[in-house]
Amino acid sequence: MRISFRAPAVLLACVLATGVSEASPLSVDQKVRNALQLDQNASNGKKLYATHCAQCHGEQALGSAANLIPSLAGQRRAYLVKQLADFSELERDSRPMHAVVSKPELASEQAWADLSGYLNSLPRTSFPQTGDGRGLELGEAIFQDQCASCHEQDARGDDDGFTPSLRDQHYAYLVRQVRSIGTWHRLNVDANLVRYLDSLDTEEATAVADYLSRMRGPIKDHDKMNSDGTVNN
Repeated sequence: MRISFRAPAVLLACVLATGVSEASPLSVDQKVRNALQLDQNASNGKKLYATHCAQCHGEQALGSAANLIPSLAGQRRAYLVKQLADFSELERDSRPMHAVVSKPELASEQAWADLSGYLNSLPRTSFPQTGDGRGLELGEAIFQDQCASCHEQDARGDDDGFTPSLRDQHYAYLVRQVRSIGTWHRLNVDANLVRYLDSLDTEEATAVADYLSRMRGPIKDHDKMNSDGTVNN
């Protein structure tokens, strides 16, 4: 198995489905701060989700691997607020999402607070789509060396840096985001991350995505993942 790293370790700003740009407009940053300071109304968040989001992301927010739609259940609240703000301010490209967040019911900071709080409270998917399992050793090596310092060893993410959780996510969606970010199709991502992901070849990108898609449960001290996705603690 070939294990190679094409970018220096200084690019630990990390991987995959989502990074955050250091050059976010001040208007976005202020709206994110405002939303995170608001009290959450999970009941309203549930109503907003059922009305505006469930048709694509599913009733339990588990996404769709076939349609390359991510699971949102259990995702970090701060990250969700940041993405809603970015979609609203056109800092993240997606015509379907722009149409959704532009609706009056979802255009406020309170709506973002309520919706993100509800999604964060949902149980994560137990059976996300995975890859073929042939590149897990390579995927683990790349992730732990280049990405874990930001996303944590178990890919749980971090609120302070708006760093998303990457675990319990569909393989196909992860692969697509690696390629989308690496080809400058995500405006809200740091340039160093774009260059790093662009340096990954197909084998490396799919290996990392498969490795992440197989992470299960609240594993704090991740040691070694077996080929079937189980972990030796």
